[in-house]
Amino acid sequence: MTEFAKENQKKGRIPFFSHIERTSSSIALKNHWDHFTARIGFRRSWHRVNPGLYALGNPISESPVFVTANYTLSFDALRSALKGLHCYILVLDTKGINVWCAAGGGKFSTDELVDRIGKVSLQEVVKHRVLILPQLSATGVAAHEVRKRSGFRVEYGPVRANDLGEYLKTHQATPEIRQVRFKLHDRLVLIPVEIVHVLVPLLIAAVVLFFAGGFLLSAGAVASVLAGAVLFPALLPWIPTPNFSTKGFVLGGVVTLPFILVMLLGKPEEVLWQRAVWALSYLLAFPPVTAFLALSFTGSTTFTSKSGVKREIYTYFPAMAWMFGGGILCTAAMILLRVFGIK
Repeated sequence: MTEFAKENQKKGRIPFFSHIERTSSSIALKNHWDHFTARIGFRRSWHRVNPGLYALGNPISESPVFVTANYTLSFDALRSALKGLHCYILVLDTKGINVWCAAGGGKFSTDELVDRIGKVSLQEVVKHRVLILPQLSATGVAAHEVRKRSGFRVEYGPVRANDLGEYLKTHQATPEIRQVRFKLHDRLVLIPVEIVHVLVPLLIAAVVLFFAGGFLLSAGAVASVLAGAVLFPALLPWIPTPNFSTKGFVLGGVVTLPFILVMLLGKPEEVLWQRAVWALSYLLAFPPVTAFLALSFTGSTTFTSKSGVKREIYTYFPAMAWMFGGGILCTAAMILLRVFGIK
């Protein structure tokens, strides 16, 4: 029997539900550390809580039931937003994946929700038959099926847990709290994990290119990667093209331009055709790197679709590959010419 069950048994509350765990709305230091390590992609499978039913405060049989994923950031965002409220939190087994991604991938699903309701005997814990789900779970949960199979009615709350206080006043979501926002802060929090993912390959490539082709080549490679991993999410809304790949090409071209100009105008000791080929190699190799990294952000936003991403991959990925391959060939040729002293 859990401590929560023992405590409530003494107080005469729901004494027979020994499976209910207790949680609080306080975010402790260890939770902040977990959030930090999750943001940088460290031990991705660690950031999960046990599926099941949790009590926040001292809920009774009339208390509301909120549903979330067992990803720690999702669970912590919900419980911290419910400070001062006595309620239950039903945590689904989404394999440590957040609500939106789990819904799209079939983990936050009708089957899992109905199954979890049965496993925790929710119909015996609460008298009402209402579940409040996050709006972004709607792609994975069919409300009419949940009601048919479990007897519980689904309400889709706001997009963000922080708006639950406003939603609970009327149980009606305003257009403002229904709106999916992807503002600067939402984009910037994606940067650390992207940097961690590219850091080691970037350092290796930078060192190899420095010894093979010099500082300018190495610096150009670093700039193109950082443009895709750092500048792209920050500048996303203001890059004037309709999709991620072309936005990446545009940004990559802008970042590469100074290196092209230095190569063309800043090395008068080299013959013109060599400077031109070096400039061409930069133009071919670096923008596709930025575009490729930009394309990876399609999985981090809430306004892309699976079909749209597939279409973009099929349309632009070949161009990325051909351009990058051509740039590598030009670079390799110029390095060999330099090694053998051919002018």
